[in-house]
Amino acid sequence: MTDQSSDEAKLHRKLAVELFNRAWDLLDKADRTQEEADEMIHAAHASRYHWGQIGTPLEFERGEWQISRVYATLGRAEPALYHAQRCLQICQDNGIADFDIAFAYEAMARGYAVAGDAGKSRKYLDLGNAAAERIEDDGDKQYALGELKSVAALLT
Repeated sequence: MTDQSSDEAKLHRKLAVELFNRAWDLLDKADRTQEEADEMIHAAHASRYHWGQIGTPLEFERGEWQISRVYATLGRAEPALYHAQRCLQICQDNGIADFDIAFAYEAMARGYAVAGDAGKSRKYLDLGNAAAERIEDDGDKQYALGELKSVAALLT
């Protein structure tokens, strides 16, 4: 890798991380303005773009997961499901399991919950819970199960 391409890769990585974290901060914010909601969408997409330049399938699927979560949080089912499906497909195509496959199923369940399709949401909740039970790290397992529970709460 040349110095220039190495510098470009470092810049892509830096921007990908910073934008992912910015989108996450806005996801956690309860009282977002419309401008912040728009910024959250743009930050998540921009992070995924930068990971797409230098990342691996793991970063690609995590970026797709975050974009899905942003749209689901904003009540926009169609793009939430599109990006959830991309996340799941990347996991399946690359043998990505453990924490990440559980969250791919969580994204599908959340997207279908936002879309008002309780049956499909429950299907993916079941798959997500089964995958979460296989997560090796107990902290990650509990976190995943908690997020899946938050999706189930949307269905009641």
